[in-house]
Amino acid sequence: MTREPMPFKSQPLWKPSPAAIAASNMTAFSRLVHSRYCVNVDRYADLHQWSVEHLEDFWCALWDFAHIVADTRGEPVLLDGDRMPGAKFFPGARINFAQNLLTRRDAGEAIIFRGENRIARRLSHGDLYDQVSRFAQALRHAGIEPGDRVAAYLPNLPETVIAMLATASLGAVWTSCSPDFGPQGVIDRFGQVEPKVLIACDGFFGSGKSISTLAAVREVVSRLPSVQAVVMVSYIQPRADLAGLDRAVDWQDFIAPFAARDIDFAMLPFNHPLLVMYSSGTTGIPKCIVHGAGGTLLMHAKEHRLHCGIRRDDRVFYYTTCGWMMWNWLVSVLAAEATLVLYDGSPFLGRGSVLFDLAAEEQVTHFGVSAKYLDAIAKLKVRPAATHRLDAMRMLLSTGSALSPEGFEYVYRDIKSDLCLASISGGTDIVACFAGGNPNLPVYRGELQCRLLGMAVEVVDEFGKPVRGEKGELVCLRPFPSMPLGFWHDPGDTRYRRAYFERFPGVWTHGDYCEITAHDGLIIHGRSDAVLNPGGVRIGTAEIYRQVEKLDEIEESLVIGQDWPPAHPRDVRVVLFVRLRSGLALDDALVRKIRDTIRSNTTARHVPARIVQVPDIPRTKSGKIVELAVRNVVHGVPVKNQEALANAEALRFFANLPELQS
Repeated sequence: MTREPMPFKSQPLWKPSPAAIAASNMTAFSRLVHSRYCVNVDRYADLHQWSVEHLEDFWCALWDFAHIVADTRGEPVLLDGDRMPGAKFFPGARINFAQNLLTRRDAGEAIIFRGENRIARRLSHGDLYDQVSRFAQALRHAGIEPGDRVAAYLPNLPETVIAMLATASLGAVWTSCSPDFGPQGVIDRFGQVEPKVLIACDGFFGSGKSISTLAAVREVVSRLPSVQAVVMVSYIQPRADLAGLDRAVDWQDFIAPFAARDIDFAMLPFNHPLLVMYSSGTTGIPKCIVHGAGGTLLMHAKEHRLHCGIRRDDRVFYYTTCGWMMWNWLVSVLAAEATLVLYDGSPFLGRGSVLFDLAAEEQVTHFGVSAKYLDAIAKLKVRPAATHRLDAMRMLLSTGSALSPEGFEYVYRDIKSDLCLASISGGTDIVACFAGGNPNLPVYRGELQCRLLGMAVEVVDEFGKPVRGEKGELVCLRPFPSMPLGFWHDPGDTRYRRAYFERFPGVWTHGDYCEITAHDGLIIHGRSDAVLNPGGVRIGTAEIYRQVEKLDEIEESLVIGQDWPPAHPRDVRVVLFVRLRSGLALDDALVRKIRDTIRSNTTARHVPARIVQVPDIPRTKSGKIVELAVRNVVHGVPVKNQEALANAEALRFFANLPELQS
C-alpha cells in the first residue's frame, strides 16, 4: 500500500503576533546581522540563505549572540570549509562545555525534578554549581583525566545532569544508557568505549512500580573490566544495596570528602570529544558516534535561543531518557540560563495527564514530547485545554517521528490554540536538528516550519538533483559544527564516510525521505533506510537479530518497521519474520520466548508487535538479507533489481499477509 498525499492547506494553523515577532530572539539576531554585515535579512528565507552562503560570518555572529564563554575564539573561523567531512570550525578556540552551562550561581531555579509524582526535588543554579564542583573533584581524585570515559546507566535524574557536567568540566568524555536497557545492550555500548568510571542506580519507577536494576548493574560491572570505580545513586531506596558490587561506592560517600569551590574548568580545543552516543544499523553492534564540545554547544545555542526562543528563566521540559539525544539537547538549555524541568517515569499516569499536571504546576514555557505520545493521548481523548491552565506554554516541540497532520490539529484543538508547534527533525548522528521550529513563522498542518539556520539542507532526487514539491532524500550540502568527530574505533573514518557520504560524495545524506513544501517547510515521510523507528526511537535491527537467532528454534530471521496503521500511518511497528527449524511451528509459547529474550537483553521498545513464520528469507547472491525489499513488499511497493537476489521467489510470501492487517 502507498501513503495518500497529504491534502495541501494554504491557511496556517497558527501565526505569531507582530508584537511577538518584534520581541523575539530571532528578530534580535537578524538586527545584529543587519548592523554588522549590512545585509537585508528581514525575511527568514533571506536570513537562512545568508547563513548557509556565509558560514563563517553566521557562526561568528551566533557565537557573540549566544555569549559563548571561551579563553579565545581564535582564527580562522572555518578551516577546509570545502571538505565534507574534514571541515573544522574554530580550530584555534579554547573552551569548556560545562563552563558555558554553569554561568549562573544564584538562587534562581536550575532544575525541577519529578519522579512519577513520588519524588520531587529542586536545585538552584548555585546548588547545581556546587554539586558539580564536588563531583568533579571526586572524579579527578578517582583518576579521571581529559579523554577518559565516564559512563552513566541512569534514569533522568538531577544526579545524571550533575555527573555529565562534572565529566565535561574535566574534559572527560560522557556516555549514557537508560536503565531500561538490559545488560547485553549496555555491554554492546559501553564495552566499546571502555569507561573508567560507571555511575549507576538501584532502580527506577515505571507505571507506578519500582523496578530494581541491581542485578543488571552487577552483571554489567562484571563484564566491564575497564571500570575502576562504580558510583551508585540511591533512587528507589534510601540506601542502595552494594552487596556483590565490586569497586562500588555510594554517591554521597563518593563526594563526601570534597567541599564546593570554584570549578577548575579544563580549557580545551573546540573539537575536543564531549559525548559518545550510539546508533545501530542493520549489522553489527551499535556505532559509537563521537561528538565534540564546541559543535554541540554552538548548535544547541542556535536551536535553543533562535529556533525555540528560550530566554533566561524560561522553564523547558522534554520527555526523554538519558539514552536519547534529546536528553543532551535538554541539558544544554542551561547555557541559555533557563530552568530544566525533568521527569522520570511513565508519561501515561493519570490517563496521560501527568505531564500536563507538571507543565501547569511548574509554568513550563517549552513542552517537548514524541509524536507517538501525542497520538496516544489523542486516542485517550485527553483534552488539556479543558482541564489545565497552560498560560505559560509558548512552544510545543514534537520529535522522534513525523507528527501526522491530524496530530497538528489535535494540538491546536485540544492542548492549546496559541502556541508555536515545532515538529523537529535531526538525530543522534548530529546531536541536533536539520529542520524544525521558528517562533517568527506560521505553522502549517503536517509541516516542519523551516530548515534551520546554518544548515544547507536540500531534498534531492536519486541523481542528487535538488527538487521542490517532490519526495526525495534529505541532504546537507555544506559542513556544520556538530558533524561527528568520527566513530569510535574507526581507522581512516571508513565506517563514518560509508554511513553518510557514500551515496553522494561530499554531501551529508541523512536517510530521511521528505519534501520541501510551497511554504519552504518540510514534510517528513519516513526513513529511506532500514533502521527501525518505532515511537521515534531509532533501533538497529542487529540488536534484535542477535537475540532472536541465538534461539535453537530459529534458523533465520528478518525484521522491518511496518507503517501503522496502514490506511493513515502515524507510527511504525516492529515486525519480525522467522524461519524455524524443520518441523517446527510458531506457537504461543515460542512467541513468548522470543519476546522475553528480546525484552530481557535489549529494551521493551525492541520487542516486535507481530511475529510471523515464513518459509524462507530473501537474500542477495552474496547472502545478505534484504530488509528494504521485504518492507516494500509489505507496503505494496514494487521491488526493483530482483535479479540481484539469490531467491527472489521468497518475496511473494510477504505480500498481503493476514497477520499484518490488524
